Amino acid sequence: MNAGSMADIAFLLLIFFLVTTTIPNDQGIVRRLPSKCEAPPCEDAINERNVLRIALNKNGALLVNNKLSHVKDLKDMLIEFIDNNGDKTCDYCHGNNYSEASDNPMNAVISISADRESSYKDFIAIQAELTAVYYELRETFVRNNFGKETALLTPQELKQTRDAYPLLISEANIK
Repeated sequence: MNAGSMADIAFLLLIFFLVTTTIPNDQGIVRRLPSKCEAPPCEDAINERNVLRIALNKNGALLVNNKLSHVKDLKDMLIEFIDNNGDKTCDYCHGNNYSEASDNPMNAVISISADRESSYKDFIAIQAELTAVYYELRETFVRNNFGKETALLTPQELKQTRDAYPLLISEANIK
């Protein structure tokens, strides 16, 4: 039996599979890093009431302002904390021993602390909820103020929307 053409067939199969295979394009989490500090001191004074602290431990337990919570409840907590129309009260917060809600959406900072041994899936679930909340709040802002779809915004309107609901996130590892 002549096996001389087997190398040709294997080569053709290799080429076929390389050409027809699609390689998924993984996308990361879109975040803009803060600009480099040029002149010290480089710290912003943030009122404690404007910070919502989310902690994820290695077992997947989620603490929101030192209260045990679930990822499915995170959306309501975030919306109430961020979008309080500046009235400085938060029914959800008071009923659950939270500090009061942020002064307004432009001052609301979300602080995420995750244990190094926590699951990546849990961390991404928190990030996904956070992103979804900001998209929802911005969509509502666009509908109420501009009366059109986000895709149809001018660059100036888009900037105004982002300024109204800036994505202020602080991430750290739990020590």
